[in-house]
Amino acid sequence: MSTLTSAPADRLPHPLVVRTVALDLPTRAGDAADPADLLDLLPPAAREGTPLAWVRRGDGLVAWGEVLRLEVTGAARFADAEAVWREVLARAVVRDEVQVPGSGPVAFGSFAFDDESAAGGVIVVPRVVVGRRAGRAWLTTMAAGPDLGPAPVLDELVGQHVPPASPGAVTYTDGAVTAEGWRDVVAAGIAEVRAGRVEKVVLARDVVARTAEPLDVRWALQRLASAYPSCWTFSVDGLLGATPELLVRSEKGLVTSRVLAGTIRRTGDDEADVARAAILAHSSKDLEEHEYAVTSVAHALEPFCSSTNVPDVPFVLHLPNVLHLASDVTGVLGGQAHGHPSSLALAAALHPTAAVCGTPTRAAAELIRRLEGMDRARYAGPVGWFGADGDGEWGIALRSAQTDPADPHRVRLFAGCGIVAASDPAAELAESEAKLVPMRTALSSD
Repeated sequence: MSTLTSAPADRLPHPLVVRTVALDLPTRAGDAADPADLLDLLPPAAREGTPLAWVRRGDGLVAWGEVLRLEVTGAARFADAEAVWREVLARAVVRDEVQVPGSGPVAFGSFAFDDESAAGGVIVVPRVVVGRRAGRAWLTTMAAGPDLGPAPVLDELVGQHVPPASPGAVTYTDGAVTAEGWRDVVAAGIAEVRAGRVEKVVLARDVVARTAEPLDVRWALQRLASAYPSCWTFSVDGLLGATPELLVRSEKGLVTSRVLAGTIRRTGDDEADVARAAILAHSSKDLEEHEYAVTSVAHALEPFCSSTNVPDVPFVLHLPNVLHLASDVTGVLGGQAHGHPSSLALAAALHPTAAVCGTPTRAAAELIRRLEGMDRARYAGPVGWFGADGDGEWGIALRSAQTDPADPHRVRLFAGCGIVAASDPAAELAESEAKLVPMRTALSSD
């Protein structure tokens, strides 16, 4: 069963009016794109609501305001959200003077990991979007009629810049289970794998942070983008983080998915970490875990692609806190009688991959519900954006945090670990701590 909580006609009685113009957005460091160039534009939440962002290496999208909000639940939440977005676009009046991916009408989205989660999914159509890609920048405004009006001016839309405020001191408490209790959860997962009921299961752990001052999401986003430039820094409806894992990018008939599975913690010593990268690249436990994840993505993409490329061996992705085995699976869309699927439809087909759920998928999902003792909500679910042509980018909300709309001082941090037969509870707990580092650092006032 799936439920749509609002129809576009109820919230948007007039057609969506969209205007995109080219923008001269200078960079801080000559020709190099700085994430702060985009993130600095975001107004405080008190002025325009929770900021929206999808930024990597200084390129991407930031947005604010809310013209339309669509909420869905259930197993058909992806299809329902896309159907309503298509209905909105069918009535839209659009003038796009830039014509690049991310210009024109854009919607941001975040979806629950589990079909049964009350968190469901949300699509937000913002009032203002600023984008940058390969040296080109643009400004998009969206409103509910009646006409296009004059070309938008960035300075008038941004207003006076208010720098993000520090959250002050941060204290942490246990989430659904204690650290010791989570080791027991992992041990139970290992037992299920060894008994042959699943081949792999991904178990998540949450920690609750409490900030002395109300959290300014922009503070965390700027620190994440600066420390983890190779990740996709995101913010959608109070879910924020920096994910190294791209669930799917669809652009002009080409699709890419960056698969991560297999992890080792960094030591901080460069020579030692080179040695650890070699250990990871030859670890039978981590290679097994990675193979499950790559296979699940390749099989999910196969029905939509005329050709796919699956690397024979993974590469080692170096992040400041951990090393990952990574593979970029690519494909060419083709063979569909009614045109290419949208990026959201592809994300729905891919989710959940073995990298965030397990293998076999249904058995792993049922085991997760039984063992974790919490609703993952939108942790490890798809998060990203898509445009009028359906192209877009969707990541997996890993290394993420969820703010609490009822309490601006409370934030839930999440991390997950892949469990196979050779896993060890103590090692998995240490890995989860390493994966919590980005968000802990982002919340720090230091």
